[in-house]
Amino acid sequence: MAELKTKQTGGSVAGFLAKVTDPERRKDCQTVLALMKKATKAEPKMWGPAIVGFGAYTYKYDSGRELEWFLTGFSPRKANLTLYIMGGFARYAELMKKLGKHKTGKSCLYINRLSDVDSAVLEALVKESVAFNSR
Repeated sequence: MAELKTKQTGGSVAGFLAKVTDPERRKDCQTVLALMKKATKAEPKMWGPAIVGFGAYTYKYDSGRELEWFLTGFSPRKANLTLYIMGGFARYAELMKKLGKHKTGKSCLYINRLSDVDSAVLEALVKESVAFNSR
């Protein structure tokens, strides 16, 4: 089986975020950094070359395979700010309705700017996701 590319590294979170060229995106990243640090009570770590992750848990596939993964995290992609809400969004339907302008993938929340979403709802979403995956 191929080795997983996205794993915790010793990279500098501050150094990575300092390289975000768009000043507004960099500011949004600092806000999300503080929000996720508060929700997880964990220090941020680099996961792969471009994801800032917080905490860790063991994810178990139906096949029995296990891997260590972060509880929540984010990445300042060129097109948007991507937040990782592990376990998907089905259990957070009410919060998602109130969040504001966004798109989703399986466990990815895509936001153009933090100003497009309700920050209190975003914080609640991250906290609930972390609590669910910390069980």
